[in-house]
This record gives sequence, structure tokens and C-alpha cells, in this order.
Amino acid sequence: MPQRPQLVLVGQLSVFPWVFEAAERAGIDLILVPRGDDTEESAGRAKAVVELLPLDVDGDPDGALSALADRYRQEPFDGIMSGNERVIPFVARAARELGLTGLTEEAAAVVRDKRSMRQRLREAGLGVPGFVVIKDPDGWTDALTLRFPVVVKPANGHSSFGVIRADDRDSLEQAVARTWKLVETHLGAADGSAPDAGVLVEEYLDGPEISAESLVHHGQVRVCAVSWKGELTGPYFEESTLRAPAQLPAEILAAVEAEVTGAHHAFGVTEGTTHTELRLVGGVRPVLLEMTARLGGGGNMHHLAHVSSGIDLAAEALRIHLGREPLCWREEPVPAGHAAAYLVPIGSGGRVKRIRGMDAVRNDPQVDYVVQTAGPGALLCPYPDWSGNPAVVLSHHASDAEAEAYLRHLARTLHVEYEEQD
Repeated sequence: MPQRPQLVLVGQLSVFPWVFEAAERAGIDLILVPRGDDTEESAGRAKAVVELLPLDVDGDPDGALSALADRYRQEPFDGIMSGNERVIPFVARAARELGLTGLTEEAAAVVRDKRSMRQRLREAGLGVPGFVVIKDPDGWTDALTLRFPVVVKPANGHSSFGVIRADDRDSLEQAVARTWKLVETHLGAADGSAPDAGVLVEEYLDGPEISAESLVHHGQVRVCAVSWKGELTGPYFEESTLRAPAQLPAEILAAVEAEVTGAHHAFGVTEGTTHTELRLVGGVRPVLLEMTARLGGGGNMHHLAHVSSGIDLAAEALRIHLGREPLCWREEPVPAGHAAAYLVPIGSGGRVKRIRGMDAVRNDPQVDYVVQTAGPGALLCPYPDWSGNPAVVLSHHASDAEAEAYLRHLARTLHVEYEEQD
């Protein structure tokens, strides 16, 4: 029998099943580099994982790369892929040094820095809100040249961590100070000296938010799915609902595809999978907010893409990182219907007592996945200090209207109960 290909998956949290299931479907063995907050027991149980390879990617990237190279020399593997935001530069560097398929280090640096993304988009003539880079917390007045309201965000953040809307001068000063503190505490030094540090202030774009899941192989981009998030007006932009496919006119979808494809070229992203977030200004004009070069939502965006487009997004991403052409380049997939994702809101935060309504959801035939990441006793921080959603529910439906109605039902019946504080 031919040997199954092996791929190193770096920092994919093992309780999120989508990439592991995709590897099993595709006949790919995974060497998992666990995340620091994962458990060895959970990581070892994940599907398709044949080996655990603990590496200190965050604390000692040089040592981690040396250990990975030693493992490669002893027994070569066929590919490497990022499982979370922070490891993207490390994986690009490893791919280059080992001669494997991946991002260039330059492209990896761009998609980890919203300032670089904004500059590249502007140079490419693509839509960009007015923006200012804040190099120290006292420099918040530099952003007074922008039109209010504005949005303050970490340059190298993720999800909606540290993202705050400010409507006037006073709230701008407070928002910059708060985001700066979160960057210092959670994302490393915020003195502006490191390329991935600091704070960005940009003009708020009015309009609904969407996301696009894409594959890119040898520089060719395919937008696989567009999901609808709806109106996120702030001040903290906590996402809770997504539906796919987004019900948009063909001309708007074409404009979204053009904008996303142009951004890939501007950023130099030529291999892998991406998750792109955009605003539809006035409901019609797509403007890119940010792109990440990995599967979105810890992998849960795979489900929305798979159901709504028929494209096995996670499996295709694995194939690309093995240096293979994705199957959907040659075979036209068949959509299965409509998909929805409900991210249980954190709400007020505190120490979790329970998530009310979970048992009914687990037994609902419309539901494909229920992944709970925060059990009783877990401490959750409210936005803008983000702890991760305590649970996600992924479902399938016959129509967008049914998906929307189900998300409203979950919003009424699912919520976190916290222990009473003294």
C-alpha cells in the first residue's frame, strides 16, 4: 500500500473537530503541534492524529524550528499548516526552510499586521477607510484627523479582541488607552518597535458585515463561500450569528470576489486558505476589514463553506499545503443547502455556572456540531477583552429564512449563566 501523506498541523485546538475530520476523509495523517492551552489527552484523541509534537512556538520559535527540522531530517513529512493566528509567521518560516508549500514570510507578516494590510490595499487601489497608526498611547490625538465614529483595534489582533468603536474625542482617548493596555497584556510589547505591535485607528464603515472563505493555489484564488454576519455597530463587535450563503445580488457577490481576489494579490498570498472579513458600505460596496491566512473561526467556517458550496474547504486546504491541486479546481461541487453558526455570547462575563439550553440543542436534528469550550468554573472575560466563545452551534437548513429563524431561536434559548459574585 502507498504511504499516506503526513502533514504537521501547528496550534489547532483539538476540541474543534473540522480539520481533523477533513484529514480523515482525505486520507492524510496529522502530526499535531498542540496549542499551549490544549490538553495532551484531548489532542491525542483527535481524528487522524498519528503523533503529538510539542513545540514552544510562542516562547522559543528558534528552538521550535530547530526541533521541527530535526524531526523532518529523521522522518520527512509532506506539508505544514497553521491552526491559529499567532503561528502563521512561524509556519511560513518553517515551510521556507524545509522546502514545503506555504506562504512567503513577507506575506505571513502582512496578514498578521493590519497596518501593512491597509497600506497594501491603498497601494493597490482597493477600498480602504481612512486610518492612522498610533505609535504610543499618548499619540491618540493623531487620529483626530479622521472622521468620527472611528474604530480602535490592535494591529496584530484576532477575532474582535480589543476592538472598540469611539464616537468622539473623549471616547477615542479612552479606547486607545484601553486597547493599548490589552495589547501590552496579551499580544506582547506595544511600544511600536516590533513589526507586529501597536494600535490602528480607522474610520467606521457603516453597513452589514460579511465574510469570505477562499482557497488559493499557485496564486489562483477561488472564493468558495460568502457568509452573512449582519449589522455589527459596536462598541465591541461581538459576533454571534453567521449564515451561508449570503443572500446578495450577483453584482454585489462579483464585487466581493473582485475585492477579495485583489487583496490576495496585494498581500502576496499565493498558497493556502483564507478568511476575509468585509463591510458592505451602504449595503452594496465591499471594503475589506482584514484577512487571515488560515481557516476561519478555529475551523468552524469550514462547515458554512462545505454546506453552502459543496466544497470540502478544510480537506482542500490540507491538500494545498501538501503541494497538491485542490479537487474543486477540476470537479464542480454541489451545494447541500444553507448553513448557520451561532456563537454563544459571553455577555457580562464571570465564572461559568452552566450554559442554559445546551441539552435541547444537542438533540436537535438540524444541528451538526455543538462544541463547548468553557465548562462550569471557567472564567470568561467580556468584550473587548476576549476569552473565546464558550460554545458554538453549527446547523443546516433548507432555506436562508429557516436558518435565520433558527438563529433567533438560539438567541432566545441559549445563554451563559454565571456564578453570583460576592
